[in-house]
Amino acid sequence: MSRYLLSIDQGTTSSRAILFNRQGEIAAVAQQEFTQHFPRDGWIEHDPEDIWESVVATCKEVLVKASISAGEVAGVGITNQRETTLLWDRTTGKPLYNAIVWQDRRTSDTCQTLREAGHTDSVQAKTGLLIDPYFSATKLAWLLENVEGARERAERGELAFGTVDSFLIWRLTNGKQHVTDATNASRTALFNIHTQQWDEDLLALFNIPANLLPSVKDSSDDFGMMEAEWLGAELPIAGVAGDQQAALVGQACFTPGMGKSTYGTGCFMIVNTGDTPALSRNRLLTTIGYRLNGKPTYALEGSIFVAGATVQWLRDGLNLFADAAETEALAKETRLGHSVYLVPAFTGLGAPHWDPKARGAIFGLTRDTGIAEIVAAGLQAVCYQTRDLQHCMNDDMDATPSKLRVDGGMVKNSWLMQFLSDMLDVEVDRPTILETTALGAAYLAGLRLGWYDSLEEIEQLWNCEKSFMPTMEDAPREQLYQGWLDAVSRVRSGE
Repeated sequence: MSRYLLSIDQGTTSSRAILFNRQGEIAAVAQQEFTQHFPRDGWIEHDPEDIWESVVATCKEVLVKASISAGEVAGVGITNQRETTLLWDRTTGKPLYNAIVWQDRRTSDTCQTLREAGHTDSVQAKTGLLIDPYFSATKLAWLLENVEGARERAERGELAFGTVDSFLIWRLTNGKQHVTDATNASRTALFNIHTQQWDEDLLALFNIPANLLPSVKDSSDDFGMMEAEWLGAELPIAGVAGDQQAALVGQACFTPGMGKSTYGTGCFMIVNTGDTPALSRNRLLTTIGYRLNGKPTYALEGSIFVAGATVQWLRDGLNLFADAAETEALAKETRLGHSVYLVPAFTGLGAPHWDPKARGAIFGLTRDTGIAEIVAAGLQAVCYQTRDLQHCMNDDMDATPSKLRVDGGMVKNSWLMQFLSDMLDVEVDRPTILETTALGAAYLAGLRLGWYDSLEEIEQLWNCEKSFMPTMEDAPREQLYQGWLDAVSRVRSGE
């Protein structure tokens, strides 16, 4: 009897496999971190074999932890770090180069050239995106130009491009399926979100051969069968979505105006805008939230490149503490008016600034500044950046949502969630299940496999663990935020 759904959550710093039951409850979790590679300033890469091996290992481990066989799994959902770009051999499945990670900024100059040539409006009109190194198109173009023989082999049809979901599905199906879903396709800057097709004009602009591209499916669809050699039984891959869109589903934000903010390596706020793609006036992204039965649901998204990665840097780079769990107690030691601001522009600034050449800094150090103040500033930076996004969202939608659903590893920190509520001046709701990214992928698979009849049925499964209500007065809130804006102005590159 199939009692579980297996969710593969392939993230930026680790891969996880999670088993969910029909009620959306976690039965077992396995996680494995892998190495980040930084070959040059602003370059970030992953070894695709590390990604693959960690996924297979965690899938096997989670079955052992739950004391079940693959035969008790109904199917598989996949969610993944988006925009990360891979190029591999169609015959051998071997990558030609490391995966270029979404945070990578090596194509900044290329993007600047495209902007100066006047392509910004046309790209945004078709894709909902800005011209930025964040997205896959210029990463793929870089691979074709800089990996020896890649362009010639691509023209001959010997190579395949994909985001991480495509690469995993290719491997899991032993090369039988070269596919992606609409949410991941919408992050490449090659996909027209209105026609729901790869766009010939965009392929020409970025000089990308069409034969490299995967077929685009719904988020809940038939993505092929995971071969029995990996876990001991054939399993249908039935749900796929980029990590932030999967979290939108996992948070049951199915009504226009509902939004969630995920705090992982980066921070991503997405608000459901329904059937209509809303073009941002504030340099936010228009994206596909999910696509079911051929019908896209759109969303507005603000992307912050560094959130949990700040905590990781404070831990591993500065050795200020041994475990991220210590940050809550350290932050509680600080007074509200400490003068320290940490701007974590380690890989540039995301929305709404989109400044790839900005770099991080710490301001306001005094003689009595200690570890606690620097840690608190790192946490507060996440909240200040979220408020940057909130302002833009409210203006673009001409509305102010009164609640925000949150998820991701950082939201376990109640001090941080209270400061977030205070800074946004809205209710912040933390769900019972924090693994909403993996949960969303499981729900999408469950829809395809008949576990769930509708989104309304999934919505009934969402439960709030704790709500945080704003308690800060307006004057200190504005004073703190103005200090943040001043700090950000100092790290901008001026471009």
